[in-house]
Amino acid sequence: MLAGLALLPFALPADAVEITIACGDGGEADFCPELAQRWAEANGHQVNIVTTPPSPTEKLSLYQQLLGSHSQDVDVLMVDIVWPGLLAEHLVDLNEYLPDSATEGFIPSLMANNTVQGKLVALPWFTDAGLLYYRHDLLDKYDASVPQTWRALTDTARQIQTAEREAGNQRMHGFVFQGRAYEGLTTNALEWVASYGGGTFIDEKGQVTVNNVNAVTALTLAASWIGDISPEGVRNYMEEEARGVFQAGNAVFMRNWPYAWSLGQADGTPIQGKFAVAPLPSGPDGQSVATLGGWNWAVSRYSEHPAIAADLAAYLSAAEQQKSHAIMYGRNPTRPALYEDDDVLAAQPFIGELYQTVMNGVPRPASITGDAYPRVSNAIFNRVHEVLSGDVEPSQALQQLESELIRLGRRGW
Repeated sequence: MLAGLALLPFALPADAVEITIACGDGGEADFCPELAQRWAEANGHQVNIVTTPPSPTEKLSLYQQLLGSHSQDVDVLMVDIVWPGLLAEHLVDLNEYLPDSATEGFIPSLMANNTVQGKLVALPWFTDAGLLYYRHDLLDKYDASVPQTWRALTDTARQIQTAEREAGNQRMHGFVFQGRAYEGLTTNALEWVASYGGGTFIDEKGQVTVNNVNAVTALTLAASWIGDISPEGVRNYMEEEARGVFQAGNAVFMRNWPYAWSLGQADGTPIQGKFAVAPLPSGPDGQSVATLGGWNWAVSRYSEHPAIAADLAAYLSAAEQQKSHAIMYGRNPTRPALYEDDDVLAAQPFIGELYQTVMNGVPRPASITGDAYPRVSNAIFNRVHEVLSGDVEPSQALQQLESELIRLGRRGW
């Protein structure tokens, strides 16, 4: 079932053990195999590297198959930020195997996300947060400021879109985002609603909070974008579709993850040197909210060597390895101190700009809802997509969503 590579270039001591780690997809940006081998050489163990599918959905399916069968084939797993609650019953409590020093110094919200019913089931590896990308050349051209609120974004986007179309660019749009009915829309909707003071759909106590006037106001404004500052097709956009429009020079603003920065600044792109990033806008009385993304290291409960596997997870997420990850691959650290590190900032100045955004990031209600989260997210993005499509009024959609989430909660988060 698993294809892997055993890395064994040195003599092993008699007490050596074999640890298998599920890394990324084996692409150029996968730093896991190299770091795992360094750990093996330093600690006298053998490490087997398993590459996993690039699709998070396929990766999760593989993990569920392995863990559901209590397989001992994999000891350490790279898990998405929304999986700790879903997989918690199959993961060890890392606090039982690691010293306090190994679990200190991380961004608090990420550690909270990875703590399920008092168990620390994963250590943060790298993080992402939603950002506002904007064309500073167009803002300068029309003497406009970076919008601080969603209403200001709406007005500025419409002004520049209209002017650019009158000047001959009929493809120009004001704002693109992830509007398809999938997990990406849940992240966007969370940012809209929470930034308006409407909560996070489900609070940290498991109470459903989605049906409120601030949430209605946020979704009403978002629905108004369709066919105005956002194309009708945005309702089928994921990250790459939004990036494609923005990178082609046909959008003033874009909501996306940090990965889009280096791609947009690559030599030969139409927007190279013409755009920048800022925190996402807020509601009139709220604050900027960015949904957190990222990946973490967890240890299977079925590992024959959980203590040693936990040591590998701690090594990968330690400050030294995260610093190298940031410098070499531009990955955002999960340790606040690295956002002030001179070497990191010299190599990747963009990372320094993300500090406040990451520190104020909001996790999706995944840990509290556990294995119900896929159904929770499905309910959220489907109801929000109906609002964007004009099929249902925001107030009606939120009432329906509230009922759905309460029913799911009754079955037990």
